[in-house]
Amino acid sequence: MTESTFIEPTTNISLKSFNRDAVIALSIQISSVFITYLLQVLLARWMGRIEYGIYEYVTAWTLFLSLPAGLGLPRTTVRLIAEYKVKQDLGSLHGLVQGSWLLILMGSLSLTAMVVGIVLSINYYREFIYAIPLLVGIWMLPLQALMTLYKGVATALEKIALAYIPSDILYPILVLAGGFILWRDDNSLNSLPLMILAEVILFVIATVQFFLVRSKFNQEFEPTTPTYAYREWVELSLILLIQQSFFIILDQSDILMVGSLIGPESAGIYNAAVKTAQWPGLALLTLNIVAAPRFASFYAQRNITGLQNLVSQANLWILIPTVLISLYLLLFTQSVLSIFGSDFSMADWTLKVLVIGRMVDALCGSVGSLMVMTGHQNQSLPVYGCCALINIVLNAIAIPYFGMVGAAIATSITMITWNIWLSVLVIKYVKVNPSIFSVLFKPENKSIVEVE
Repeated sequence: MTESTFIEPTTNISLKSFNRDAVIALSIQISSVFITYLLQVLLARWMGRIEYGIYEYVTAWTLFLSLPAGLGLPRTTVRLIAEYKVKQDLGSLHGLVQGSWLLILMGSLSLTAMVVGIVLSINYYREFIYAIPLLVGIWMLPLQALMTLYKGVATALEKIALAYIPSDILYPILVLAGGFILWRDDNSLNSLPLMILAEVILFVIATVQFFLVRSKFNQEFEPTTPTYAYREWVELSLILLIQQSFFIILDQSDILMVGSLIGPESAGIYNAAVKTAQWPGLALLTLNIVAAPRFASFYAQRNITGLQNLVSQANLWILIPTVLISLYLLLFTQSVLSIFGSDFSMADWTLKVLVIGRMVDALCGSVGSLMVMTGHQNQSLPVYGCCALINIVLNAIAIPYFGMVGAAIATSITMITWNIWLSVLVIKYVKVNPSIFSVLFKPENKSIVEVE
């Protein structure tokens, strides 16, 4: 393959391939939700509350720490690979993939070593019940960080199945099968053997995925001398890492504050409502995965018309499932909550308010992804920081007076503010209308011409 054939002009971006990948991504996400839920239910039954609680505690910490371990590079690769493809910058493409892998490996191993030191220090001065499980399970951290990078690279290459099937489908299935074998031997399952098994499975899957992604990458781009722009990559990655950190604060502060200000029982009930209210956002989350590299490609080619058509096409995919799921949750709130137990039905109005916020979030479109993938992450950073602060303040005011409903109102107001603010910035800087209303009230956008 020669450099002149490695990429075609703007017209090579096909909305037909977008629709195909959207179907694949939705299928994977729906299957992943079902498999993960089944895994949680069966592990809880096999392990009992204490052992399952230890396992989930360690897993939660490794997933949480995988964000700083990744240094923001997975999302950076999605953006820059698409940009370098348009510019036909093969050296930077190879350098980015190799350099990101090395940076994340060093960063995640360093963070793992720090966590090991902290846990050993805590356990030295005071017996720590989670010490041994954490010392065993924390080694999943580098693997999770690297697999997140592989997801980003495969997504940028528009290999959606390769990006998400290994971690979202194969891993939970193999853990479930391995857990069943361990449980079957003596009708009990402890957290330590399961964590060791999970690490082995994760290592095998991460290794296979690494070679598959590298193979696909080398097939698409001819070998060349890598060009390393570490300063540029790290500067962009740190901005995205800060953004993601603010978003986690925005996303989790209501749960933490309900637990702190009302109590653990209310926190559990509120958490069930929060998890359920995320259903309307499933289509938006999935379409962001598929659309992100295409956003970057269109914008790098300065094809704003093509970008608007892609945004409108994505919004059509988001509209129907979001509205249907939201209406179902609003109409059958108590029935849905009763799945968790009879006590959870008291969160019916909490769920209704949260669903409205999530529905507005989805119908506003891919505003956050559009700002990042078009290089306007610096302009959007204040939005994340301010909204995280607003959410904390509103929750502090509303929860003492209105309880869980107050937390839901505060969070929904913040979410709507966040989306409207980012929508204004997208229109100002990117020059496209990101919301579903661009399709509903502009009939010309409904007739989307495939770019071939």
